[in-house]
Amino acid sequence: MISGLSTTEAGQRAIVFLMNDLEIVTDDQEWFSVLSVRSIGETWYVVEIGVEGLPDKWIVQVYDTGECDPNYTFSSPVQATEADTGLEDLPEAIAHILATERSHN
Repeated sequence: MISGLSTTEAGQRAIVFLMNDLEIVTDDQEWFSVLSVRSIGETWYVVEIGVEGLPDKWIVQVYDTGECDPNYTFSSPVQATEADTGLEDLPEAIAHILATERSHN
């Protein structure tokens, strides 16, 4: 545990930060979950957030202060040419965000 911030708290802060940054409406936030949280040294965590059933993930750094680094990373094995693959059953806003992220990946 990093100076008072647990892995659970780091995960919660990262997901709240990402939902706000991506402007995900409350009803659509249930599609996202924390995949993993690991501490790096004694000053920050790396939190991976994904959408259920898809290989895509956002990687957010959470510092021991509870602040999230605004320069998070998106990672996906899906090729840009197949940016809309597997998004048919998602809410339109989430599908659009994933397709956009994949095309810039």
